[in-house]
Amino acid sequence: MNNWNNLYHRAETLLSRMEGLLTLAQPDVNWEAALAFRWRKHGDKAFIEPITQPHHITFDALRGIERQKNLVDQNTRQFVRGHPANNVLLTGARGTGKSSLVKAMLNKYAPMGLRLIEVEKHHLTDLHDIVAQTCHRPERFILYCDDLSFESDEPGYKALKVVLDGSIATASENVLVYATSNRRHLMPEFMRDNLDTRHDGAEIHPSETVEEKSSLSERFGIWVSFHSFDQDQYLNIVEQWLVHFGIPELDLRARTAALQWALGRGSRSGRVAWQFARDWAGKQKSSVSERQDS
Repeated sequence: MNNWNNLYHRAETLLSRMEGLLTLAQPDVNWEAALAFRWRKHGDKAFIEPITQPHHITFDALRGIERQKNLVDQNTRQFVRGHPANNVLLTGARGTGKSSLVKAMLNKYAPMGLRLIEVEKHHLTDLHDIVAQTCHRPERFILYCDDLSFESDEPGYKALKVVLDGSIATASENVLVYATSNRRHLMPEFMRDNLDTRHDGAEIHPSETVEEKSSLSERFGIWVSFHSFDQDQYLNIVEQWLVHFGIPELDLRARTAALQWALGRGSRSGRVAWQFARDWAGKQKSSVSERQDS
């Protein structure tokens, strides 16, 4: 009986070890299945997953951010052509087109080999694994981190610094990081951080804490700032989206409703304009359909 028990426990231990090895194994990436991908984790298993239905947005559809479009477009064009290019940090007001601009770059340059891999903030510690799977590929990859910010001592902060610095272990000429954030400095800043600032005559020397908190942003070669739109810019974007949804003009009634919509949300942004246009176009078309049915 004891021999059977020993054999049972040995078999159970062996199966547990085999299960662990199988769990850690990463499936091969089907690079032909999509243009956009996502880094996924389930327990100890991590892999690059194709996104079969990405958000398609064209470069020309983005209005009111021409300067920002030109900066990011120039850098991305250099990158896909194999020329030197920089990591990009897009910061500023919510809903002004930061994420949409990154997606538009994929739509524009995918025929030239650009691919996008979305990485969530809490998975940034795996950046070196992602780079290892892409560094020998012929495509050019943007690692996309949306709505990025860190609290003190978060592990992803140091992992991102390593990739941006281009250490020996993680440097790859076919990978760039494009990140969006609502704040320029990606870590929280507190008044107490300034208490150790030194004054040497007329010179001011920030404390090491302040230097550390600003150092991550400085590792991005290009900073692109976005701002809230004025009324004319907002209405121009509303009109563009109404045309997209089949409403030929922005009449006085729609204009008034669009301004009230923005006032109710406390923001004039591309996202708010798009949401209003969907709501207005949907109501107008529904009204027409009801009249035809009656």
